[in-house]
Amino acid sequence: MKQYLLPILLLFIVFGCKDYTVKQEVNADMKNSDKELHIATFAGGCFWCTESDFEKLPGVVKVISGYTGGHRENPTYNQVSSGTTGHIEAVQVYYDPSQVTYEALLDYFWRHIDPTDAGGQFVDRGEQYRSAIFYHNEEQKRLAEASKSALDKTGRFDKPVVTEILPFTQFYEAEDYHQDYYKEHSVKYKFYRYRSGRDQFLEKVWGKEDEKANPDSGKKYKKPDDATLKKKLSPLQYKVTQKDGTERAFDNEYWDNKKEGIYVDIVSGEPLFSSVDKYDSGTGWPSFTKPLESNTIVEKEDRSFFMKRTEVRSKYADSHLGHVFPDGPEPTGLRYCINSASLRFIPKEDLEKEGYGEYLKFFK
Repeated sequence: MKQYLLPILLLFIVFGCKDYTVKQEVNADMKNSDKELHIATFAGGCFWCTESDFEKLPGVVKVISGYTGGHRENPTYNQVSSGTTGHIEAVQVYYDPSQVTYEALLDYFWRHIDPTDAGGQFVDRGEQYRSAIFYHNEEQKRLAEASKSALDKTGRFDKPVVTEILPFTQFYEAEDYHQDYYKEHSVKYKFYRYRSGRDQFLEKVWGKEDEKANPDSGKKYKKPDDATLKKKLSPLQYKVTQKDGTERAFDNEYWDNKKEGIYVDIVSGEPLFSSVDKYDSGTGWPSFTKPLESNTIVEKEDRSFFMKRTEVRSKYADSHLGHVFPDGPEPTGLRYCINSASLRFIPKEDLEKEGYGEYLKFFK
């Protein structure tokens, strides 16, 4: 038996060591965070760039470069780059769902690729470099399709969004020298990235939006289950946020609050409005000229009570907040009429300790 031990050990070292090392690193990260990590798989052209981009996102623990979507087992880089295996260069993103949502990963992904290019990405041409989202379950598929559709409808691009949404099958980790390439070979990587035209394209399409919005989109604003909500919220808060109720005018917590600070969703904590944009509308409800962050507010048509109005809801918790009307003051001409029961006020002096320090700049 001993005569077979050495060959077996050598085989393990040659073929199993890399896989073991990477998984050991991921498992160590999971152990250190003491939280269960989720996996998402994206293809955005050169995986050096996609890996580098995702590792900057808060809540992402580890990103691994590799190949997926093809028909050949254990493909090499040379085989994949030749375009003969059916594989696409991709990354697996290990993320903490308590810090970043799958929806936020999707938003971040769109901002770092050209979703209108079916023939590759930037300087890298061929099907092996095309963009794709590989879903691991039906929920990821639903969210990916919804996100793609929403992006297409924005009209930001003059061509249709063609990024594919495909079922995940098998992921093969790329060779060692491809992992963390942007760290291990930073000079070569920066030169390649600049010459690729990727950042020039992103700057043209998104401007500085990605720098401002992406870190915020990585925050996790959770909506608790219904039983928890009933314990956490007062009967009025539950009725307003979950049953689309309305509180009494001039008899609510914040209608005449004049303190400096921000207003967050009572359910999830997502930032909604600022005292800087609050004014006395004479209606008896908190009124604002605009949201604190435009992407945290969702507007829906409301035809209840035999009238047509625009309802305002929070993005992540889907809380009913109130309505928006076109009779507000300048500079927006809008009046966001909001229920106090949907809000929690955080005074300016408490923003830092409550994790909203980035909004202090509005009060300087």
